[in-house]
Amino acid sequence: MRLVFDGSAGQSFGAFLTHGVTLELHGEANDHVGKGLSGGRIIIMPPDDSNSCPDNVIAGNVALYGATSGEAYIRGVAGERFCVRNSGAEAVVEGVGDHGCEYMTSGLAVILGPTGKNFGAGMSGGIAYVYDPDSRLAGNLNRGLVSMAGLTEEDEEVLRGILERHLRYTGSLKAGDILADFKSCAESFVKVIPDDYRKVIDAMRRAREDCVRDEDIALSVFNSVTSGRADDRKY
Repeated sequence: MRLVFDGSAGQSFGAFLTHGVTLELHGEANDHVGKGLSGGRIIIMPPDDSNSCPDNVIAGNVALYGATSGEAYIRGVAGERFCVRNSGAEAVVEGVGDHGCEYMTSGLAVILGPTGKNFGAGMSGGIAYVYDPDSRLAGNLNRGLVSMAGLTEEDEEVLRGILERHLRYTGSLKAGDILADFKSCAESFVKVIPDDYRKVIDAMRRAREDCVRDEDIALSVFNSVTSGRADDRKY
């Protein structure tokens, strides 16, 4: 089911939206877009006759709060606390305010523009890809639990796919420009990943390379990560 709207949406547009339902908004939305998103798809873009630039705020604060699954494609900037407590949804936006990806536990966030301060605070899972050609992210990142890294070939493949969907659903000029010169632009993306989450991913990769049986991978990862923590302790 696909529902198309024009104009301004109030609080909690698309809250708890379930699998199989797409909400497409040509306009703007207030706070709590996609709160508790549970498998549906949310698309927000300026009206077709609008002169809105990509740097305009088009979605309010606390978008995707507590989302568990689903997708969101926002052609414009979102307010503060974007993807706070996201635990499984995938989202694309063209800039965010302060405290982006705060307390995120899983899922994927793609930020095609600037971030506010305190990005990634309390982020314990999931990944964020941030387009950062001016190298501003380092000054806004909360490094308590996360680190920055370049993109791997696997990251680039995932990023390209979600950018293609963002372009298809919203007509985003930013996504189009990046895809037109993707290999070069990919070098300007930064991957933000929680340190412990990265250790788990690395341990899973090593287990598969060592041909550990699928039913034993969880125990192998647990032993690897907990052993690493023991080595890090200072007595």
